[in-house]
Amino acid sequence: MTTTTSVMRSEIAEQPEALRRTFAELLPLRGEIEALGHATKHVLFIARGSSDNAAVYGSYLLQAHTGRLATLGSPSIATAYGAKIDLSDVLAVAISQSGKTEEIVETMRWAADCGARTVGVTNGADSPLAAEADVALVTRAGNELAVPATKTYNTQLAALAVLALGLGADLDAGELELVPEGIEQTLAAPADALEEIVERMVAVQGAVISGRGMAFSTALEAALKLKEACYLHAMGLSYADLLHGPIAVVDPRTPALLVAAPSGPTLDGTVALAERARSAGAPVFGFGGGSTLAAASDLSVPIPDVPEWVSPMNLIVPAQLLTERLARRLGYNPDVPRGLNKVTQTS
Repeated sequence: MTTTTSVMRSEIAEQPEALRRTFAELLPLRGEIEALGHATKHVLFIARGSSDNAAVYGSYLLQAHTGRLATLGSPSIATAYGAKIDLSDVLAVAISQSGKTEEIVETMRWAADCGARTVGVTNGADSPLAAEADVALVTRAGNELAVPATKTYNTQLAALAVLALGLGADLDAGELELVPEGIEQTLAAPADALEEIVERMVAVQGAVISGRGMAFSTALEAALKLKEACYLHAMGLSYADLLHGPIAVVDPRTPALLVAAPSGPTLDGTVALAERARSAGAPVFGFGGGSTLAAASDLSVPIPDVPEWVSPMNLIVPAQLLTERLARRLGYNPDVPRGLNKVTQTS
């Protein structure tokens, strides 16, 4: 059944204010984060689904700008194997939109039992995750009704940006103000290119979504959204991994959606990938990447010229809009994808 609008689209539009509220709420907590940082050396992220994609952003951000080793944890080490690991110099950052996913809460408890200090990133102020973490970074997305995460995901990125600042990142906190302003520009811009991308993707069965560095999280999250709401076989890959073999699947029937910040060390590689994909006859759609990626793409959707470290919060918005429009164009309801619930419990 095709709908003329959706809750998902309304929640995409709520992101600028959700981000402003989240920054206002969390930036004053930098001192508490700094105190945890003094007691730890490394960062372990604990998450699933969209939250895990947010953790990818956090991992790149912390390693590039705080000098700390950061890695994504495997909750099954705690919940299935019950292993004991010395985490006495670790800051464990558990991320869950609801704060009620039992596996994530249990793994955070396990990390604390192993000696870690803990941070909980959640939109659930009254959740077990917020209650039990040493420091709770409670995002201010408001209620999210559509199953595909949009504003809760983006406010998680905001929380991780604040986490990086609290851990001593060599970054300008004032640049965060550019994010909601940029999203407002994206939402208000003509959607001609986006509509054409939708039309060109109606008949495809799969797509490759690729980025690298800070933008890798966007590629993963964009692929997840297209799987969830449009039922596409969408692969989210670093372009380095794509070139190691899966590039063979990029052909005239499999479009490449390439995401990049307007500037930064991974932009040239993304442009080179766009040129290679086009030479293989694949449709290439660029999100972000400034004029250079636009020139190498068949169609492109720009984002405002923001610094690379904040760009994932801007880059994900065109991907969300694409997902919502394509789902409706295919006759699906993006608010309630089949087989999914808002809170997913795993063990």
